[in-house]
Amino acid sequence: MTGKLKALAGSSIVHVLFAFLAMGGWAFFANRVHPMPRPLIAGCVQGVLSGCLTLFLKSVVEALSRRFAGSTRLWAPPLIACLGSATILVAIHALSGTPEILKTIAVPLLVSSSYAAIYNYSISAKAAKS
Repeated sequence: MTGKLKALAGSSIVHVLFAFLAMGGWAFFANRVHPMPRPLIAGCVQGVLSGCLTLFLKSVVEALSRRFAGSTRLWAPPLIACLGSATILVAIHALSGTPEILKTIAVPLLVSSSYAAIYNYSISAKAAKS
């Protein structure tokens, strides 16, 4: 059973599905005071965005980390990833008519930026040891 659980935890599909449900659920909650279907649309939009960002954030941080050296390597990749994520989130939520854009993107942006910073640090630490 442990092998199956490890495989499940390492599955990209599981990560994307979890991001969709967790962050889509948050977006629904953040917009709950507005009439339907606004909370539902915001939840679906954020779920899809979070799933896509989860799928691509790792490779973006890896690519950016290779382009920088020194201390810039520690802060530039996560900052660029965070700014890119924020831009995409705000633009698409504005286009879809999400009423509470800032509340909707706060948690997903915090989670993805934290992940980008921690993952980038781990890449940089490995590179420094080599």
